[in-house]
Amino acid sequence: MNTSKLTLIVGHILIWLLNYWLVAVGSDFNWNGFSASDESLTYAYTYGILFNAILFYSQVFWLYPLIYPLKNKAIYYILTIVVIIIISIIESYCDSIVYNIYKIDKPYLCGFISSLMVHLVYVIAGFYYALKLEFRKSEKLKQKLIEETYKTELKYLKAQLNPHFLFNGINNIYHLIGKNNSLAKETLHQFSDLLRYQLYESNSHILLEKELDYVLKYIKIEETRRGTDVRLDYDIKLENPTLKIAPLLLIPFIENAFKHCSNHIDSDSNTIKINISEVDGTLLLMVVNSYERLINENRVGGIGLNNVQKRLTLLYPNKHQLNITKEEVNHIVNLSINL
Repeated sequence: MNTSKLTLIVGHILIWLLNYWLVAVGSDFNWNGFSASDESLTYAYTYGILFNAILFYSQVFWLYPLIYPLKNKAIYYILTIVVIIIISIIESYCDSIVYNIYKIDKPYLCGFISSLMVHLVYVIAGFYYALKLEFRKSEKLKQKLIEETYKTELKYLKAQLNPHFLFNGINNIYHLIGKNNSLAKETLHQFSDLLRYQLYESNSHILLEKELDYVLKYIKIEETRRGTDVRLDYDIKLENPTLKIAPLLLIPFIENAFKHCSNHIDSDSNTIKINISEVDGTLLLMVVNSYERLINENRVGGIGLNNVQKRLTLLYPNKHQLNITKEEVNHIVNLSINL
């Protein structure tokens, strides 16, 4: 039995004991002919509260959960009424015994009607309590289904991301082969480190420091490949390296900048600027790359960006802001995530 269930049981017991003490022991209450002064109320309320508990919990564990969900609600109402009447008859019989012992002159019918009214209150209370329990179970089930859906979709999205990254990496190395074979070998070795990180180290939230180290390695590979063809400016800094982040969220934006950067003859016109910082638990990413409008409008791609946008929605709902804008010559990404 877990702690929450044990706490719930103890709480119920204490409520019933407090109920009993306030009415039968700690007060001068008189009800239905019984009086606390001659202790007749103490005897009567001892079995009275037992019958009330039976009605309450029969509603919670039997009548409501097993019968109420059935399409024919009439069975539920009939059984509830039958149970109330049976318990009221039994309690009225017990009342008559106490009446005789304490010489209390009270008509049997009055005691029966009083018991019936009290029992109806406890049955309604049990129904309301059972309704709340069912609602909580339903909400927990819905939440669990949502979480399972999220996990399944995240696995699917990540499965898409790995081949996408692999495709771009191989394409990068392909362009080096024949031009600089030693550099191609070195880049292939670095790329294998990145791929190993994706396959074996990015299955759950990881240290921000490790994710940014991965990003930095990727930038350096691209810097080597593009050489002087692009003016590259990047800055990565963070305050708290122990923060954690979902893996592989930043790389698609950076990957996209290198992939779609302009290719002007004048290399000074081909620019990529990357700024990543973490301040007070908020991660900020800005990626700006020059692009050629006519060329980029007809390019096929975008799997990585669509993927990461979905992942951000699933992993950081209401905790991130993503703005992607296109100016005349620049493509700009601004992302903030509250970690």
